[in-house]
Amino acid sequence: MTARYGSDVIVDLLQGFGIEYAALNPGATYRGLHDSIVNYGGNKPEIITCTHEEIAVAIAHGYTKVTGKPMAAIVHDVVGLLHSAMAIYYAHIDRVPVLVLGATGPLDRSKRRPYIDWIHSALVQGNAVRDYVKWDDQPASVADFGPSFARGYRIATTEPAGPVYLCYDAGLQEDELAKPVSVKAEIAAARPTAVQADPGALEHAAHLIAHAERPVIVAEYAGRHPAAFSELRRLAELLGAPVIDLQGRLNMATRHPLNFTGSDAVLADADLVLSVDVGDLFRALNRLDRTTYEKQRRIPEGCTIIDLGLMELRSSKWSEDIGQFQPVDLSIVADTALALPALRELIAQDASALWPGRRARLEKENAKLRADVETQSRENWDGSPLVPARLASEVWNAIKGEDWVLSANDLEDWAWKLWDIDSPVRWPGRSLGTATQIGISVGVALAHRGDGKLIVDIQPDGDLLFDPGALWTAANLRLPMLLVMYNNRAYYNDWEHQLRVAEKRGTDKAKANIGMDLSDPAPDFAMLAKSFGWYSEGPIDDPKEVGPALKRAIDVIRKEGRPALLDTIVRKRELTRFR
Repeated sequence: MTARYGSDVIVDLLQGFGIEYAALNPGATYRGLHDSIVNYGGNKPEIITCTHEEIAVAIAHGYTKVTGKPMAAIVHDVVGLLHSAMAIYYAHIDRVPVLVLGATGPLDRSKRRPYIDWIHSALVQGNAVRDYVKWDDQPASVADFGPSFARGYRIATTEPAGPVYLCYDAGLQEDELAKPVSVKAEIAAARPTAVQADPGALEHAAHLIAHAERPVIVAEYAGRHPAAFSELRRLAELLGAPVIDLQGRLNMATRHPLNFTGSDAVLADADLVLSVDVGDLFRALNRLDRTTYEKQRRIPEGCTIIDLGLMELRSSKWSEDIGQFQPVDLSIVADTALALPALRELIAQDASALWPGRRARLEKENAKLRADVETQSRENWDGSPLVPARLASEVWNAIKGEDWVLSANDLEDWAWKLWDIDSPVRWPGRSLGTATQIGISVGVALAHRGDGKLIVDIQPDGDLLFDPGALWTAANLRLPMLLVMYNNRAYYNDWEHQLRVAEKRGTDKAKANIGMDLSDPAPDFAMLAKSFGWYSEGPIDDPKEVGPALKRAIDVIRKEGRPALLDTIVRKRELTRFR
């Protein structure tokens, strides 16, 4: 078919750039684009119907994290963009190249409908999200749709990746084309190559690392590229160096004997830290007393710090998510997928006979730590409501024979400690803020649609109450999701904050639940899920009932092809002083 309308050209671009899905909540300002996707494009990209724009962007976020390929989220003008703004912000924090497409009422004011087109039009839509997208644009002609889209795609996917916002005039979408508009040149244009490190700086880093006595590797986002994940492991094994995984993505297999995540002891003994793709290095190397706000170093004075990554290139001019400034001895700007193999080869040329012995010693220490974790996990084993460790163990026992993926939340690190998470395919990275988990998890499941994997979502109760409509989308798509509620019937993270304030001020801790408690009435998540077409059971607070319920749920997913939810009740965690 030959494009007849402006919105047909947008479909040509979406198809040409390989966009497989477009998540949306219907909106009048892109009715032209909607019609073009369905009729001109044959529903390619496939429309993913969502009940809220925030869910649409979060689904695109989860899908893109898994596949590395951008997905589109389409949002209505002004109100839709404002609904989706928080999800766009989290895509920025998580370095995910989501393509957010928006629309505005006709810029030609003579074509606007009374009232509705006026309150849903803005001079520059992108102002609402400009401070935390990598780029935004509002092309003023159909001829500019191609160059605008191509530039947005390139900017979004160039590391450090992030979301972009492209806004299309409703009038331009719906007007007939005066002449054909080709976008072949824009689709064929070469993509930018990755950023490589300064060779001299890499040689200097290799020398410092090779001659360190107690090097430690700290990694956060390296695992977003399979090559970097493998290279990080090879480097750690070569050096016999412990790895601290900050879990932005999976950077080291959880059961690898050099994975020392959560252990301050190796940092306290380090004489060199290699930071690999870390977003907030100060946070990684310091800890905070949540009561006194005192910051304490995790590393000794004089410890050499080498930073390798793209931290300085991803900072927002508005958000301070980059964290407190951390002085380092050597800062190397590079895409770690390219820099790590080059660095490893340089280090290998300066190999030491001491490295194998260091590795053997650390592996013995790791075995002791793992045994301690197993012992700790059995504390309050039969308690009701469940302790997180028991729930994590029950879920692991139920899924370990399956081809599974954990979507985000890891049950207060217990899944991380007890499960064999051996590749980024199994776990695309830590959970983010409230009102992100369910949407991103649906996006992860969409990315694995049809490949036979069981998607496991450990789902906080407060998060699901923000966006319960996401359950409908998962059921509509027949996604193979096992959703296990991490339900403590509270916004307990903030409850903890109130307890800390009460402790510091000497006020009544018994009142800390006010404004936090979700037990009166307790939401019936099983009934909620059932209303959306899910299989569901619960609430379950007896730990002995969890294993059989998990088996029944997995059987339904496999046999009936629909998602399943178990509402498991988990006790509130103990306060910790440091984070």
